[in-house]
Order: sequence, then C-alpha cells, then structure tokens
Amino acid sequence: MAEKIVSPGVFTNEVDQSFLPAGVQAIGAALIGPTSKGPAGIPTIVSSYSEFVQKFGGKFSSGSGATEQSYKYLTNYAAQEYLKYADTLTVVRIAPGATPATADVKTTTTTGATFGSASFTILDELPSASIHQLTVGGVDFIPVVSASLYTDQATEKYVTITGTVDGFGANLATAITNADNNVAAAYTAGTNTLVLSGSAAGTVGNVSVSTSSLDAAGQGVFVLAGVTALQGGTDTNTEDTVFTLTTLSDGADQNSVGPEGVNNALASGSENNLRYEVTSKNDNKGTFNLIIRRGDDTSRRKTILEQYTNLTLDPNSPQYIGRVIGDQSFTLKDGGGVDPFLQMSGSFPNRSKYVRVDVKKNTYNYLDANGNIRDAALTAFLPQLGSGSFSGASDGDSKTSPMKFYDQIEDTNTQGINPSATTGKNAYIDAIRLLKNQDEYDINLLTLPGLFDNQTAHATVLTEAVNMVEDRADCFLIIDPVSYSTPLSSATAQAESRDSNYVAEYWPWVKIPDPDLGKNVWVPASTVIPSVYAFNDRVAAPWFAPAGLNRGGIDIAVQTERKLTHANRDTLYESNVNPIATFPNSGVVVFGQKTLQKKASALDRVNVRRLLIAAKKFIASTTKFLVFENNTAATRNRFLSLVNPYFENVQQRQGLYAFKVVMDETNNTPDVIDRNQMVGQIFLQPAKAAEFIIIDFNILPTGAAFPE
Repeated sequence: MAEKIVSPGVFTNEVDQSFLPAGVQAIGAALIGPTSKGPAGIPTIVSSYSEFVQKFGGKFSSGSGATEQSYKYLTNYAAQEYLKYADTLTVVRIAPGATPATADVKTTTTTGATFGSASFTILDELPSASIHQLTVGGVDFIPVVSASLYTDQATEKYVTITGTVDGFGANLATAITNADNNVAAAYTAGTNTLVLSGSAAGTVGNVSVSTSSLDAAGQGVFVLAGVTALQGGTDTNTEDTVFTLTTLSDGADQNSVGPEGVNNALASGSENNLRYEVTSKNDNKGTFNLIIRRGDDTSRRKTILEQYTNLTLDPNSPQYIGRVIGDQSFTLKDGGGVDPFLQMSGSFPNRSKYVRVDVKKNTYNYLDANGNIRDAALTAFLPQLGSGSFSGASDGDSKTSPMKFYDQIEDTNTQGINPSATTGKNAYIDAIRLLKNQDEYDINLLTLPGLFDNQTAHATVLTEAVNMVEDRADCFLIIDPVSYSTPLSSATAQAESRDSNYVAEYWPWVKIPDPDLGKNVWVPASTVIPSVYAFNDRVAAPWFAPAGLNRGGIDIAVQTERKLTHANRDTLYESNVNPIATFPNSGVVVFGQKTLQKKASALDRVNVRRLLIAAKKFIASTTKFLVFENNTAATRNRFLSLVNPYFENVQQRQGLYAFKVVMDETNNTPDVIDRNQMVGQIFLQPAKAAEFIIIDFNILPTGAAFPE
C-alpha cells in the first residue's frame, strides 16, 4: 500500500518485480490481550517477564470447571516465552471500563471557634450565679459564663465554669491537666462544663493560682489568665482529603479474586491489595513520611514495598509528594474512533512502582528563611498519622459484562470478546489503532493470542490489525486461523479468505507445560510463534526463515493438537497456512514460512517480507536526519554512504544475492527537486530459503562414465 505524501518525512515504496509463474533486527513485538492488572489500554514496554508480572500481574485465578483447553493465561504465556529471547515487549492490556484502586489520605479539620488570648478571673468572694463576660481576641467568645462555687462552702476548693465553652473546653482541659499535678481540669462534652481544681499555690500552665487567696488549708481561688491560642476547636472534627493515592494497576490484583467471572469488592487484607501509612510528621518543617505496604501485612510485621521521607505539599520543594512519587495518568480519548489517542494529565513522571498521587491541597511557601514552618496554620494540611487500604478497583470482569476475562476459550466467547456486544471489540480496536502511530511505537511484530479468524467478532478485530500493519508497512502480524478443536479444512478456508504479505498463520494448537497449574495446557500457535521469531533473530537475522529444525523449534511445546501427515502439511501449505509438525527426536517444529499473499512472488515468504521490514526501518531511522537538508549531490551522497554499507552487510550475512542503490540526478530531476522531494531507488535480489531440496538419483550401468 503506497504511502500518502503530505508532511515531510522519509517515504519508501516497494516495486515487486519477483513474480513467479504458476506452479512450482532486534525484534520489537507488541502483544495485545487481557491481563490480571496493569494500565488498561496504554502501550507499556517491559524488558523481562518479571517486569511483566510486576506491571501486569500473574495468571488469573483458575476458578472452577476449567479444562485444559479453556485455560486462559495466553497473554502471560506469550510474554514469558517471547521474553526468553527478546529484550523488549510492548504490552497493551485489554480492560474496557477498568478503574484503578484508590485511597484518600485525610487531614483532620477541627471545627469550633478559633481564639487568641483571654483573661478571666474568679474570686473567692464572688457570689454564686454571678455573671461574667469572657473576651477572646477582642470578640465576645463565651457570651454568658456563670461561675459558681461548689455547694460545699467549707472547702471552696472547686470552681465550676458553666456556659458556651465548646470549642476550647476539651483542648484547654487537657493542656491544664498535663501542665501540673497541682491543678486539674475536667471538661464534660455536652454539658459545657469545665471544672478547675487545685490545692497549691504557684503558676501552672495557663492557670494561675493566687497565693493571696489561699487559706492555710490550701483552699483558694483560681485565676484563668493568658490563654494561649489554640487553632480551632476539638469538639467536632471533620476529615478532608489532602491527597489521593491511585494504584498504577487497574485490575484484578487490586481486587479480591474470587470464582470465575466474579468481580468481588476489594479485600483490604488481601496480599494483592496495598496499604499506605503516614508514619510521622514534623510540624515545624511541614513534612511527613509515607510508606506503601502490602495489603496483608500487620502493624507488627510490616511488608514495606516503598518508603518516602520528608515529603511536603509545597510544589516548589524538591520533596514535593507529586514530584517524588509521580502524578501522571493517561486517558484514552475518542474511544472506538478512527484515531484514538492518549491524553496525559499530571506534571511529574511516575517513580513509584505501585501508586501515583493526586494532590488535593497544595500549600505554597511552607518554610521561612530558617527552614521552619512559616505559619502554624499550614500544619492543618498535613495528613493524619495512621494507615489505610485501597478501594474502588473494577475490571469489568463480571458475568454480565462484555469483557469476560475468566470465561472459557470457546467459540462463543473468547478472551474478552463477546460477539453480541461492542465493548470488547472496541477495546481491541482502540489498542490496535494506538499502535498505528509508528513514530511513537517502534514495533515490527504484532500478535493477539486468543483471537481466531473463524469467529466473526474476532475476525473484525483481526481485519483491523491487518489494515494497521499494512498501513505502517514496517510491522508483521501473526494470527490464528481457528479456535481449538477445529478441522483442518476450516483452517485452510480461513487462510484463503485473506490476502496480505504482512500476515502469517500457523496451525495447529500446541500443548505446553504450566508449572503453576502442575499440568500441560493447550495454547494457540500465536502464543508461542513470536518466541520462534525472536530466537531466529537472535541466532541469525530477520531475513532467515523462522522455520525448520535449526531455528523453527518450539522448545516449550510437548505435543500438537493434531499430528500432521505429509499430506496434511501439503494441504495447509497450499492454502498458505504454516504447519506445526512433530518429528521423532526433534520435537515440535514450525515447518513453513509463507505469508498470506495469494500471488506467487518473493514476498509470499516470511523471511523476504521481514527483510524488507528490517531494511525500511533502518533507512527511515538512519536517514531521517537528512529531512530538510538541501537536495544537492552532497546530501544524496551522504544518503548513499549510509545505505550502501547496510545492504553490503545484509549481503555478507546471506540476506541478499545482489543490490543496487540509485540516488543521483537521474531520479532527482529538476521537477522532482522543485516538488521538495529527494528520490532514491533500491534494487534488491533477496535470498530465498531452500524449502524444497530436490535430489536426482541417477542409476548408471556398470562401467559408465560419470557426467562432468
């Protein structure tokens, strides 16, 4: 498919002159499918299977009634096998409607009056029921206070203040009581009563005991004076969210995984859940410490996953919580549309492996020149000490949802696609269209394990994938023709319905061991074939056939769904389906390398198509620096100096019989130059794989001479 030339760039075209008469790089793959957790719909690069598990989770719970062929860990299997031989893998998790788990970290806001200083004196000669006014910061705080002696006039040791003391009573009572044993204060919520008692002279905290008013028995008078400002009241506390922690995982590992298809509520004590804990605060510095814990740990035996110290809510600080933990998130826009895109929010990359943060209450200019909190009131924004769990994750995995991640692999419902609904299909289609952006996602192989061309809903998605790799023209697609236990004739019929040299199909299914399950399980070919391609590229090059005993072995496979005869292989190959065969002492081997192109040419073979993909990727990446350079002989020679050595190397490594690169005044005529184009032609004679070794045995009579 020719590329449309609109904006500046490097454009390559193919002229296939290899039609036959009738008759006889480091690979970068993308994997699309459901996982137990992870960022939904966001292409994410992993470099090892352990990193895959950390980001996308382990295998789904098997549930009840699972059979070998319904085991549904295809994405995990594919990632694990591929990353045995490749360095990177781009994963797109399918989970429409998935939401991550969240935890709101609270701060305590006290309600009640804020007061400054007050002076209130109680004299022993006051008659009971006397009325007094209490002024706080120039404002009448307690409109009416009644001060009375206890009825026991013999001791006159206790003074009761009755009135509107809510808002400071409990706080003041605690301060007085803790100050000195000689003076005690008791406050009774609801009665608005503060009782002061004491037996000795002296100044005690906010309460002065007047020595002149004490008698010999220590009975006396209490003077309430110089009340220190207390921020807010304490009788009514409200909680307000200061920041929200959100898991980077959108899925089942942040849910309690129950029976098949059941979307349980988040289990706070689950090992797959998370906890957070604010461990300490420094009110003078306006900082706090935070740890992320595993969900099933205890306060005595904590499992700390991450630890952060001296965090602030000041965006100007290097210890700002958003900067230290990260606050980025992505939202898929134009879902189901022709050109979906990811919209990013947040300012700082996610550094935590488990959570991101959304700060609700930023506080600026925390500190003064001495590094101390500027305003004590700012400490009201610091989070509470203590721990909490995450909640709210959903995966769309209930039985009523179109996405049935836990359902069996079967014709009517496979790997998340419900033929009667559009949600599942659109999730796959959005993922495929995101990968269409070749400037953003550098891939050259795509697979969607669990989707089968003989299922109508799946075929719609696979058609989208075929169109995408053809539009990119630098990516190859592996698909499965049929689901489990489908006749050979159906496999050939499906293959014959498509025509593309960017696609290959393989059959039948293979059985592989699963140590977690403790038995062997059936998987479609697309689950393991990418690992064959990766092995081929590691030991040889993309222009070698990923097939045969040297490079086509599926080392993990122990059995094929059907043992193919030579006649079976002939039937499959005539329909461009690559057979997976079993050979004594050689195991399970890929024994074909055809694309789905119907017309016979060099491009009907996988190794030639992948040679072209590798060459075009090299030229596009190497020569993009020439865009906007002047179209002169010097620039064209620079192009030749970059490209010729590459093809010389490919030729030396058995990828080409011959080549020629032309970029000069013959194809860069004045009218071409006036169109702001620089044109080159590359002529290739790609090496062909020896798929058919034909030996003629000539039987000669005794004494005959051998021909020269």
